[in-house]
Amino acid sequence: MTDIPTQQGVVRVIGSDVTVQGVIKSFGDFKALKGVSLQINKGEFFSLLGPSGCGKTTLLRILAGFENPDSGVVMLDSSDILPLPPNKRPINTVFQNYALFPHLSVYENIAFPLRLRKTSAKELDARVWEMLDLVHLKEHVNKKPQQLSGGQRQRVAIARALINRPNVLLLDEPLSALDAKLRQQLLVDLDELHDAVGITFIYVTHDQAEALGVSDRVAVMNKGEVLQVGAPHEIYEAPATTFVAEFIGETNTLEGTITKVEGDVIYIDTQGLGIVEVTAEGNWQVGERVVHSIRPEKIRISKERPSHEQKDDNVFHGKVHERIYFGHQSKFYVNIDSGLKFKVFKQHVNYMDMGPLIKWDDEVYVAWDADDGYIVERVRA
Repeated sequence: MTDIPTQQGVVRVIGSDVTVQGVIKSFGDFKALKGVSLQINKGEFFSLLGPSGCGKTTLLRILAGFENPDSGVVMLDSSDILPLPPNKRPINTVFQNYALFPHLSVYENIAFPLRLRKTSAKELDARVWEMLDLVHLKEHVNKKPQQLSGGQRQRVAIARALINRPNVLLLDEPLSALDAKLRQQLLVDLDELHDAVGITFIYVTHDQAEALGVSDRVAVMNKGEVLQVGAPHEIYEAPATTFVAEFIGETNTLEGTITKVEGDVIYIDTQGLGIVEVTAEGNWQVGERVVHSIRPEKIRISKERPSHEQKDDNVFHGKVHERIYFGHQSKFYVNIDSGLKFKVFKQHVNYMDMGPLIKWDDEVYVAWDADDGYIVERVRA
């Protein structure tokens, strides 16, 4: 058992390490998991992120005991849990559809797992009120689920899952049924709840913003495989594959051939753009084909060509094909003279910040530093 610092102070970590080794699962001819291995640390908020059908929910169901793998190992701390049925595992699950009993009050929904265990009335009452306080629902204790908002119902489901004091809490797309604004608030609540209880959270989502916003680490999955595991900033800034780069947020990807290497500055002759400079660590060789990524928010856009005083290693001329205003930012789709279409995001950091005003069909320059690009991967022959 260890302590971890949080904004609320020091939290006693009471969760379990979760080890997944070589897990394979097929449904007929469809291979849902192709030898997945993960090490999830005690007390982590760990997210499984990927598109529909990537295998993340199948893996969660195997952890919960609702599915059995064809082969592989699943351990909590040093114990093999695969032989255990779901009710014998120190793991609880929160589902996206809440799974509350409509005829029971908030109090009785939360108390239900303890009643199954024949917990004494005194202890049951104390623990229910502890959970009600934790999820901020004390004033709704006598209401039925249909009298609650979607966010409140989800908090009841979380309280019910936590009342047995599991070592691991599994959350299967818990916010998907909520509107965008409520999802943001519940995400903050989940993060604070994790800090408060200190157990291991494993969170399944297809929403990149959710995973990046609350996770200690993220595993990006696709087609039954784990493509990358890392902290949110590592996944975003240093994607391991082209799929990760394009799935996490938005980016511009360019394929090309390395023409020159000068220290950590790499020159890439890209398809549709020409020579692009990027700084990159590693052993890169002239003649290698690579994929280069540049995030839209790292690109500057202006009507005037950047001056020599500005550090812009990559400058290209084009014309605005589309501009979309989002309040906090504008998204520009720029047709570069070579024919390539580029995405550029401009943040509106000041009141009524319009640019200079850039509109549809304007001629513009897009520019970025070599430090802001990233070589994602080598192209396989």
